[in-house]
Amino acid sequence: MTTSPVTTEWHPASWQTRTAQQQPTYSDPAGLERTVAALSRLPPIVVSWEVEALRGQLAAAQRGERFLLQGGDCAENFEDCESDKIAQKLKILLQMSLVLLYGLKKPIVRVGRMAGQYAKPRSTDTETRGGVTLPSYRGDLVNRAPFTPQDREPDPNLLLRGYERAALTLNFVRALVDGGFADLHHPEYWNLGFLHHSPLRDAYQRIVDAIGDSLDFFESVSGRPVHESNRVEFYASHEGLHLLYEQAQTRFIPRQQRWYNLSTHMPWIGMRTAALDSAHVEYFRGISNPIGVKVGAGMDAEWLQALVQVLNPHNQPGRLTLIHRFGAKDVEGGLPKLIQAVRATGQTVLWVCDPMHGNTETTAGGLKTRRFDNIRKELETAFRIHDEMGSYLGGVHFELTGEDVTECIGGARGLKEGDLARAYKSQVDPRLNYEQALELAMLIARHKHSAG
Repeated sequence: MTTSPVTTEWHPASWQTRTAQQQPTYSDPAGLERTVAALSRLPPIVVSWEVEALRGQLAAAQRGERFLLQGGDCAENFEDCESDKIAQKLKILLQMSLVLLYGLKKPIVRVGRMAGQYAKPRSTDTETRGGVTLPSYRGDLVNRAPFTPQDREPDPNLLLRGYERAALTLNFVRALVDGGFADLHHPEYWNLGFLHHSPLRDAYQRIVDAIGDSLDFFESVSGRPVHESNRVEFYASHEGLHLLYEQAQTRFIPRQQRWYNLSTHMPWIGMRTAALDSAHVEYFRGISNPIGVKVGAGMDAEWLQALVQVLNPHNQPGRLTLIHRFGAKDVEGGLPKLIQAVRATGQTVLWVCDPMHGNTETTAGGLKTRRFDNIRKELETAFRIHDEMGSYLGGVHFELTGEDVTECIGGARGLKEGDLARAYKSQVDPRLNYEQALELAMLIARHKHSAG
């Protein structure tokens, strides 16, 4: 792997001196420049003290005092910016966090893959159908999914649409949370109607009842409410892929004397854009947000060690999360090497398991899917490896939805390949449905309970 020295000078546009992967090509550079300038004048979507609060919680997760639950859509669509769909995503994350809270006996850090997850990396720049070649669909932030020349042309105005949808989404989530929607005394607020028909219903209801009884007992004895029982902290995250979008919302905060990406609380770098001399690494090294990096089988020890040093040179607690994604067949051979590599640097990171991306396959009918058994196997193997190596797996990263979709095979209902077409809605990668997501939360809770 070739590398170039990292300069000490940094500003939000310094990434433009590096090679930038996965960036769209716009036919109207002047229009793009006007759009980015307009976006840079708009208010931030998040604020620096929220970002710092999340960093503090992630530092606690590094110490084993908290556990990170990060989940949401593979790629959000603008048309899904509806109150019911947003509430459903929040509901399944709250339900999962309740199960984890009960099983792990520690606070849960709740981070949604939402309010900005509008851009997606692509394997190729173009797509060919029936002899016609057009630009690949890169997410609603860039172009549109229908296979027509007009729809596939990258449109700068979509950057503003993405900002607006992200702000509307997070504003609604905040209103729900601040209004008592996440009150542990009233989990019925976040019941998903179709859960009543699930094989998991009884197990989940027992957890709800046990937590409710514990809250009532403590509060009746102490005469005061339990901390964080009435509302929860909820944070947003997305892959910081489209660098002009991220640059436009990057602000210098005089009070902190630091730069922050205020389009989200926790951006992350995908493996495709994590080369040490890449534009993405150059951009991410200068922002003060807690950041994630996807790591996996294609990353050797030298590369990972250099990334850790460049992205967190002062070993700041809560700064760096490494999200490992191997696939069920490769995690046993690959994960120990990465743990050893980071340990050799003396750095502290938060280890998180993404058991989704390494387990993607395509059916004979051409649909992308993931097998629940492979997702579960990678997750269970990752917990075991961290335990055996004296490390701490402090979080999970799932692509999921609160909808009753059929995109992943298996789970409590035993979905089969023939079931996929019934409710396959994703335009990019397959997601866990509400039931499969909740089942994984119960598996994690049971595993750690028995391990403890």
